[in-house]
Amino acid sequence: MTIIAVFNQKGGVGKTTTALNLAAALIRSGRCAYGMDMDPQAHLSSISGITAHSGDETALSLFQRNRPLRELVRESNSRIRIIPSHPELSKVDALYGKGYNVVNRLNTSLLAESFGKKETPLVIDCCPMIGVLSLNAIFACTGLIVPISSDHLSTKGAIQLDKALNALEPVLKRRIPRRYLLTRFDGRRRMTWEVLRLVEEHFGQDVCHTRISENVSLAESPSLNLTVFEHAPTSRGAHDYDELLEELLADGFIE
Repeated sequence: MTIIAVFNQKGGVGKTTTALNLAAALIRSGRCAYGMDMDPQAHLSSISGITAHSGDETALSLFQRNRPLRELVRESNSRIRIIPSHPELSKVDALYGKGYNVVNRLNTSLLAESFGKKETPLVIDCCPMIGVLSLNAIFACTGLIVPISSDHLSTKGAIQLDKALNALEPVLKRRIPRRYLLTRFDGRRRMTWEVLRLVEEHFGQDVCHTRISENVSLAESPSLNLTVFEHAPTSRGAHDYDELLEELLADGFIE
């Protein structure tokens, strides 16, 4: 099963937008897709029109009482099968620490449940900080997408994340495949091209060829609780996420 974690330590880089619209692009291509909201802010859940009324309806119940993930899945109007979030999910760090069994809990559960089919990817919207929740996503994922908005602070966040991932490799006993995705890309700005140059210098072939353009439809769709494909299917934003999926499928990042 392909498990994609979408993560950057810097907020406002298009993390939730990418998780949502990548899953929606999979649905649009005729596949099924799961989305998992591992961010206590619950933006992926709310945009999808799904409300968890307590932490027990989220991955918190996996940690608290080993609740099967299958029991948590709810289908959104866009047909993405969502495991929602709730602010109570933030309790995980305080309650359970960062021991190996804790940060590997999601991975263990996904393997034990044989969750999803090989052709049904899971896209995880991560909490924008390295803690128990994001580490669970990292330990479970088969690949990591790091959105970088076209500014220097989000680039710095991606570089810091890369160092953290390299430090985790002896524990994980593998290198997590990763892709760095430029978002809010505006070719009219000189800084955009400076950021692209810097990102390519640091990450080389791991940088996606697809760039997500600055786009009004992408900015509007979350406020309407819609994917960009529902809101503006012919927009540049919709085209970019279709193109991103095609790239990730072509290079085997998504099976």
